[in-house]
Amino acid sequence: MPAADGTTRSIYLQGGCVLFDRESGTVLSPAIPEDGAPSLFVGRLDGCMIHAVSLPDGARGPTSLEPVGLRALHGLVSAEELGCASRAAQLVAFDAAHRFCGRCGSRTIQSPTEHARICPCCQETVYPRISPAVIVLVTRGDECLLARSPRFPPGMYSAIAGFVEPGETLEHAVHRELAEECGVRVKDLRYAASQPWPFPHSLMLGFFGKDAGGTLRVDGVEVMSAGWFHRDSLPDLPPPGSIARRLIEMFVNGES
Repeated sequence: MPAADGTTRSIYLQGGCVLFDRESGTVLSPAIPEDGAPSLFVGRLDGCMIHAVSLPDGARGPTSLEPVGLRALHGLVSAEELGCASRAAQLVAFDAAHRFCGRCGSRTIQSPTEHARICPCCQETVYPRISPAVIVLVTRGDECLLARSPRFPPGMYSAIAGFVEPGETLEHAVHRELAEECGVRVKDLRYAASQPWPFPHSLMLGFFGKDAGGTLRVDGVEVMSAGWFHRDSLPDLPPPGSIARRLIEMFVNGES
């Protein structure tokens, strides 16, 4: 954690990873590089100005740093520092994807006052996109519904999740995802928590719900297998720090 000395720290990103200093246990490097590498202002943390520095593939950052995926940073740095890294990754991805105007095709410029890109020709202003997604842990007494996606590591199960579609409420998205992917109905939905999910620009909103019937069946596309698991006999779970793991742990500890 940086000292409150008004100095500048940089978060280096490269190839979808954050560069991490394992010796000091931080992603915050002492200063902006002197070679003129472009940077984006991320915000302030403990009196320090934080910038994101995007390195092209093949370029070398400070020799003390090693690339680490955002998911792998859970448990390695503080929640505040992880939030800075996630924000940096999202802003860098936004900046790279919106260098040209989607309306007229002109090259955009960074806004001098906010996180946005402006078209100097047609004045179109584009802000970082946030795509809401829902994740729900459905419970049935001492059991919870967990499912396995084909994208998961072998043996891992998680709560049901999916993106919110245009015109939907969060609650409707929960009901739809459960019906489509598992054939399960849910009642007594209760909001639990949220988590920025920078892959690359999502916000996960977590819910608990109780089983309201239905025949368990998987769609074979988003979900390959699913089942009801007792709180004392769970399969391999998502990594600590993820909202899915948090929901499951809350259920196991009787907090759902």
